[in-house]
Amino acid sequence: MASVQYFVTRHKGQWMVALNCEYSGPYATEEEAIRVAVGAAHKEGKVGRDAQVLVQGHDHRFRHE
Repeated sequence: MASVQYFVTRHKGQWMVALNCEYSGPYATEEEAIRVAVGAAHKEGKVGRDAQVLVQGHDHRFRHE
């Protein structure tokens, strides 16, 4: 499992990115939230930390991005 996990999810009706139960956003679209989360994960990788992005679907299940 990755040491850092970013979750893209709808929170209170808005697209948000969660890390350690803290939310950033809101973002206008799911795609924008994913872009932000993937960018943050890449930054983690550049400093040697394993990171992943999980996106919550309409069925409430998470998929890797």
